[in-house]
Amino acid sequence: MKFILIKKKWVLFIIVSCTVLLCGWLLLQPQIIPTITTTAAEEEVVYHVTTGELKTTTDDGKEIEAYFWNPGTIVVPQGKNVTFNIYGVNGKEHSFYIEGTDIKGTVKKGEEIKIETRFNKEGTYRIICLNHADIASNGPMIGYIVVD
Repeated sequence: MKFILIKKKWVLFIIVSCTVLLCGWLLLQPQIIPTITTTAAEEEVVYHVTTGELKTTTDDGKEIEAYFWNPGTIVVPQGKNVTFNIYGVNGKEHSFYIEGTDIKGTVKKGEEIKIETRFNKEGTYRIICLNHADIASNGPMIGYIVVD
């Protein structure tokens, strides 16, 4: 009788422990925050992009850094109006152009710019920062716009 009582306590302990662990795991999951919003009436798609920077120190003490677009790749619907809201977070300014288009601009730290366009041709377009074009200038800072 004592063995059955101890066995039931262990089963209850295991069930409670698993439930607590599962609840804790679910509560600690990262919240999904969309980077795209759609305005149905206008069929316009809005993308939020930021400028980012990575820094580190090499074993010999040299500090290195690299700049990037976040997100680095965006899939855009072909033939729809799209808006890019680009916010400057890292780096003083980023002058850029979108390859294969006449779109160019500059985003400055702490400021947001809005680019409205439409991609009628399918393909991959690069958004290239002119300030960070190669390793010597902490680049290349290139993002990809995939039109599908």
